[in-house]
Amino acid sequence: MKLNDPAKVLAWLQKKPGAEELRDAFPAEWDAIEQALANAIGERDPARLNRLLSPPSFTGKRSLGKREKAELAQQAIKQRMAALAIEHYSLAIAAGTTSGRIRFNLFNGLLAQWLLFKKGLERKPVSMLWFRLLWPMIWQKRYLMPLVESKGIYCFYSAPLMSELARLADGRTCLEIAAGDGTLSGFLRDCGADITATDDFSWSHKIQYPPWVVRMDARSALRRYKPQMVICSWPPAQNTFEAEVFRTPSVELYVAILSRFRFASGNWDDYESQKAFLIGRYPHLSRLVLPPELGSEVVIFRRRPPVA
Repeated sequence: MKLNDPAKVLAWLQKKPGAEELRDAFPAEWDAIEQALANAIGERDPARLNRLLSPPSFTGKRSLGKREKAELAQQAIKQRMAALAIEHYSLAIAAGTTSGRIRFNLFNGLLAQWLLFKKGLERKPVSMLWFRLLWPMIWQKRYLMPLVESKGIYCFYSAPLMSELARLADGRTCLEIAAGDGTLSGFLRDCGADITATDDFSWSHKIQYPPWVVRMDARSALRRYKPQMVICSWPPAQNTFEAEVFRTPSVELYVAILSRFRFASGNWDDYESQKAFLIGRYPHLSRLVLPPELGSEVVIFRRRPPVA
């Protein structure tokens, strides 16, 4: 793969190559990104992390020259590498290991399976009573998220959280964007919420999408469904689609389930630059996103009342 063919590079990146493929194709760029991330993390510099994770763009130009296309391809490569390196770093920290295969033993595996899953890797609304009783007994808990992330599972939802979010919906038409396998929408629908799950299917390499998840990108879904409430769980860091939520006139509430580490999920630049919504943090809801070691945060955006 050569950077002097930017169109080919960008088309290849659309297929979401993994870390090994990127490292093999662009070894020098990978080494540079790893060093830049190590410096940013070591110096606790969130601004530098945001720059590394920001998607490339050339705004205000109708067409790009050959040099600019090459720069765009190079920026896109670096952004993809940074995102994958951060993902690997986070999972390594969670698992307490940076190499080798990790697995539950029989006891830990059976306990986690009964507590968190209905069957296979199909999640269920988690009982907080049982979670508080049994979670401390799982001594390999740090292995959980690295084991399930490969299937597009980034957190687990407690039954009380589903009840709270369904109550918040309170008869509103709801839309989930970047819904993945639609687990969250399924739980909320079981609690009586009127919700549609949508996803652009860009993660089909990890996720098996059920037929009731509508294949549609966030911008198109917002325009088509005109929801009163929108929800998104673990939106990608520095994504470009959440800004569309704030520009959609029908939206009254936006619920984002995020990491408390700003570089890991969501687009905080867009959150803080928009003026139409008030931002609220809800620790009692955040504690209902599992497991607690993830450091999840529930942030709710409420549309400001019209000025009299």
